[in-house]
Amino acid sequence: MMWYRDTPFRLGGGTQAHLKVQGLSAGYGAFLVLRDLTLEARPGLTVVLGPNGAGKTTLLKALNGLIARQGTVLLNGEELPEKTHEIVQNGVALVAEGRQLFPQMTVTENLELGGWLVPKAERARRIEQAFEHFPKLRERATQLAGTMSGGEQQMVAVARAMMCAPRLLMLDEPSLGLAPKMVDELLGIARRIADEGTTVLMVEQNVKKALAVADRGYVLERGVIVASGPAKLLARSTVIREAYLGADKDPATGTTNAPDAVQRRKAVATA
Repeated sequence: MMWYRDTPFRLGGGTQAHLKVQGLSAGYGAFLVLRDLTLEARPGLTVVLGPNGAGKTTLLKALNGLIARQGTVLLNGEELPEKTHEIVQNGVALVAEGRQLFPQMTVTENLELGGWLVPKAERARRIEQAFEHFPKLRERATQLAGTMSGGEQQMVAVARAMMCAPRLLMLDEPSLGLAPKMVDELLGIARRIADEGTTVLMVEQNVKKALAVADRGYVLERGVIVASGPAKLLARSTVIREAYLGADKDPATGTTNAPDAVQRRKAVATA
């Protein structure tokens, strides 16, 4: 899934992105959701896991300049701007939760908006590239986006984000509300994008499937990181399996033995 970068329009250039977040705090008004959060998204696919209300979407909004943030955010060693349009110009693209497409516009028109700043000929070439890698979208090129299935809309959203050839792609709950088969397909797409050189930072609730495609993972609870490490190690961690993949039951009481957040902090997996 190689997206063109060797043109006069080079949002992200040809380099892989390394995002480094240190001491990040963010929220809404006086209410802080994230507190002193530190994480990295290295070349490859990094997933941030956690239950509803953990602060996952808030994290991506803060990184994309949609809400105010405190702390240090570096992209390849340089401070990431705070304004959204400048963040995009630095090669960062966000696929927001719920897709956020223009429902009364066609698939092609939505893709065109993703590459609006690209010269017309290059924009047409990138659309053709999108259709090659998303054959279902070619079949529905003239269909209104709002009439498509949830999975097809998510494909449009990802393809639209890739139209600007980002070096860092952020995905917010790409599997939300989708059938299992479509979840597998979209997570596979995210993996292929990472393999082709675009760093991917993905927020997910589907712990098992997300860890299966990721290189590294973080577990976020109540605005703080409680576990982190290589995805394969996290998937095998007893603490993570009990807390997020189905806790074992005590045969005597019938209650679950899932550890609380304090226990999970003590079992942090390190790279």
